[in-house]
Amino acid sequence: MKNILHTVAERSRTRHALLIIVILVAAIAAGLLLLRDARPRSAGQPAAAAGAAAGEAGADEHRHEKRNGSKEHSAGHAGESAHAGEAGHGHEGEAAQGGHDGVVAFTDEQLRNAGVVIERSGPGDIASRAQLPGEIRFNEDRTAHVVPRVAGVVDSVHADLGQQVKKGQLLAVISSPALSEQRSELMAAQKRLALARTTAERERRLFEDRISAQQDFLQAEQVQREAEIAVANASQKLKALGAAPAGPASDLARYALRAPFDGLVVEKHIALGESVKEDTNVFTVSDLATVWAQINVTASQLPLVRVGEPALVKATGFQREASGQVSYVGALLGEQTRAATARVTLPNPEMAWRPGLFVTVELTHGQARPAVTVAADAIQTVENRPTVYARVAGGFAPRAVKTGRSDGQRTEILEGLEAGTEYAGQGSFAVKAQQGKGSSGHEH
Repeated sequence: MKNILHTVAERSRTRHALLIIVILVAAIAAGLLLLRDARPRSAGQPAAAAGAAAGEAGADEHRHEKRNGSKEHSAGHAGESAHAGEAGHGHEGEAAQGGHDGVVAFTDEQLRNAGVVIERSGPGDIASRAQLPGEIRFNEDRTAHVVPRVAGVVDSVHADLGQQVKKGQLLAVISSPALSEQRSELMAAQKRLALARTTAERERRLFEDRISAQQDFLQAEQVQREAEIAVANASQKLKALGAAPAGPASDLARYALRAPFDGLVVEKHIALGESVKEDTNVFTVSDLATVWAQINVTASQLPLVRVGEPALVKATGFQREASGQVSYVGALLGEQTRAATARVTLPNPEMAWRPGLFVTVELTHGQARPAVTVAADAIQTVENRPTVYARVAGGFAPRAVKTGRSDGQRTEILEGLEAGTEYAGQGSFAVKAQQGKGSSGHEH
């Protein structure tokens, strides 16, 4: 029994020893594995550190190169600027084109050569004006349409189109049967009147000598009065036709057309041998010493146009203007134009204002005095903005301004320029041209 127990104990100790050995082997193996895993990580850490150090070194080198490149780039620009400055210093004309800080450089000699006038901004009178389109028309009060007043055949024509004629000058001669009858009637009435006067005088003497009755005398006087009326009637008919009584040896049918006043033959519708009616417009004569500038005035502009006010008429086809007065303003608005007709009577001594010419009529209807004004010639357009060139040391500085009212002579400045500022007035376009040269030179 003891042997059995001893055997069991021995086996038990053997198992414990084996178990301990296995545990030790496993522990050793685990230690070896841990050591093997720890070694790559430890070796990788220096490599990563080395890679990071290399990356940082590369980044430092890149930053160093970038700084060097920037310095070189700046140096290059500085060199170019210095070169440009040297070139500008070497050429006075090129320096005048640009200027620094937006100043257009201008010397006193350049100002004189360019004709630039220096003026000073300040209060000024600006007239409120309205400009209306118009057209030159005949002065209808001095335009006549010559008609024969009797039908007939043209015997001769003595005036040509465009000819200047005097009052009473012969224009044409027409042979008219109707006129011949009128003159014959007058001549017959005159003969009857002469006979009636002789008879009445004889009856008066017989009545005074108590040879004839009073009734015969009164009847003779009645016949004389009727003859006088007949003569007067025939004379008035000839006068209405514009024809003179015929002389003893004159042609009863001859009708003379004469100019009603001094003027120009502007229309002619008559030819030799032509048959004309009594209402045919054979000539149009117009006195062009005065003409009308006719304008259409809208309802909103009617308060600005008054009879008697001065007006300035400017031709649109050529450089010419003349002063006149508003002579008429219509009281009705046209159905098509919805505007009233007004006209300005214009003197035309040189015949320069010809009917049909389009004009602009400028009417003055008020006056104001703004605090800051400049000459209208001083306003230049730069980059689509109105600009005034203010006088500064060494040249001019462009000042963008906001303009207000203008009458063509002075312009109101609302913003951008103070009163008392010297600026380029007449000839300011030369300053603008100089600025443009400087801008183009800078771009290149």
